Amino acid sequence: MSPQRQSQSQTREPQVRTAPHRWRLQVVHRTRFHYTGAVRSSYNEARLTPESSNRQTTLRSKVEIEPAATAYAYRDYWGSTVTAFDLHSPHAELAVTGTSIVEAGPDLAGHDRVGWSSLAAREVREQFGELLTPTPLTAMDDEVVAAARDAVGNAKPHEAGAVICRFVNEHMEYLSGATNVKTNAMQAWTKGKGVCQDISHVTVGLLRALGLPARYVSGYLHPKPKAGIGEGVTGESHAWVEWWDGGWNGFDPTNSVEIGTRHVTLGRGRDYGDVPPFKGLFSGPKSEGHTVTVEVTRLA
Repeated sequence: MSPQRQSQSQTREPQVRTAPHRWRLQVVHRTRFHYTGAVRSSYNEARLTPESSNRQTTLRSKVEIEPAATAYAYRDYWGSTVTAFDLHSPHAELAVTGTSIVEAGPDLAGHDRVGWSSLAAREVREQFGELLTPTPLTAMDDEVVAAARDAVGNAKPHEAGAVICRFVNEHMEYLSGATNVKTNAMQAWTKGKGVCQDISHVTVGLLRALGLPARYVSGYLHPKPKAGIGEGVTGESHAWVEWWDGGWNGFDPTNSVEIGTRHVTLGRGRDYGDVPPFKGLFSGPKSEGHTVTVEVTRLA
């Protein structure tokens, strides 16, 4: 049975909230491009500035560019901070480094939750239309959607969101190199393998198909749940999901955990295409490729 037909009214679920436990994290994200000769000009956007929100406070953040360039920052349509810059002097390399210090923890704000009938209402469908519509990277076949509905059963929307995240986690193996940045959700699902980007695309696609507004979240994850203070570790860009049931809920389907002290949020969108850490165009000889390193340190 479609979950949209099961609950007829809004429900309120008061929750007991305790003082938040937070980590202070430093993230250093370096991207370096190499070219076969001198590039004449380039136009670039970097999304390397973490947000400040109910669960996260950005204490310090800077973006450094080599060779030096004049940059300006703005908020894009989805609310992400973008550092835009262009270069018009010859350069054979381009390095962009984002350094941030963030205090992160679970979101303890709470919200009034709604039922399936409220989610199906016209005003909700119109408000969240872009986050209910499949994109080329998140669209899922009917057969997979039906299996997800069976897994959800009679669960309420909030419960259903977590069920879908775990459903995807159980059916997909994290494997670096199994996919690429252009792989879509169904291709990754068919392989049964992928990285956090693929797992999040599949999850977002299924959440939307069931009637839950859902968004793709880009950020970082400290890889060690029991990290020592001052210990720098190699990390990488990470992705997870959020769904709306009267308010936003976050979950990391790759690791099957709620969003908390180890997660640093950069931005959100319909899919990866809305929140790449870096993108740009250049004029000149071809690129020899690029390298990316992410170092995460727990400071407190």
